[in-house]
Amino acid sequence: MQKNTGLKRIILAMGYSLQGLKSTFKYEAAFRQELLLAIILIPIACFLEVSQIERILLITPIILVMILEIVNSAIEAVVDRVGIEHNKLAGRAKDMGSAAVFVALGLTAYIWIEIIFL
Repeated sequence: MQKNTGLKRIILAMGYSLQGLKSTFKYEAAFRQELLLAIILIPIACFLEVSQIERILLITPIILVMILEIVNSAIEAVVDRVGIEHNKLAGRAKDMGSAAVFVALGLTAYIWIEIIFL
């Protein structure tokens, strides 16, 4: 079996990444909601009269939430693929993925409150 290297590997990897984004958008309501939040908040951050560093601080956690939602969705898909019966470790893995998104959402709220309202 020949390994893909160089430009071909990069192009294939980009295709797989786009497939992952499409899959996440199609099957994960939470991702669609977070994308809507990003579509609203990122332009707001761009028009606010804040420093460049503050703008970066406003936008970064929004993107982090989306990244973690993709990872959480991947964890859930793998756990569901392994088996549908209830398993304590599987439930823990899903809960931890969800907790990561929750913490990132809290971080986003905190940063926005600190920069915009305080």
